[in-house]
Amino acid sequence: MIKIFPYKEEYKEYIKALNYEWLEKYFAVEPIDIIQLSNPQTEILDKGGKIFFALNDDEVIGTASLLKVNDEEYELAKMAVTEKYQNAGIGKMLIEYCIEEAKNARIKRLTLFSNTKLEAAIYVYRKYGFLEIEMPAEMHYVRSNIKMQKIL
Repeated sequence: MIKIFPYKEEYKEYIKALNYEWLEKYFAVEPIDIIQLSNPQTEILDKGGKIFFALNDDEVIGTASLLKVNDEEYELAKMAVTEKYQNAGIGKMLIEYCIEEAKNARIKRLTLFSNTKLEAAIYVYRKYGFLEIEMPAEMHYVRSNIKMQKIL
């Protein structure tokens, strides 16, 4: 049975391992990824962000984060599902969980950065109400060519 739960120190390494797995397959691990994924406590949690994990029994199979941009906006980021469980609805479960957590925290907007070559992911984001918005002039991810936002 799949369960999603907030960050636990004992699962710290999974945020890095799961994200590196998909980043190395489709893109490259960027400097900001190395910093955030190597130091989730100081780089995500201590800055007001949240990290979640998906477990199948005792196996960590996915992760997602909400990175604080400001009091009203968070970035849905660092989302990854291990290859064995892709196309099993785990990503959708993580998105739904993050949206509910954001609503409960009275966050007004969720944004995300992605790449249009990830067609299935873009389709899912749109299904959950994320709309494409203008890309900022300064980007923190080289791999991103689309920014999306959901008003909560």
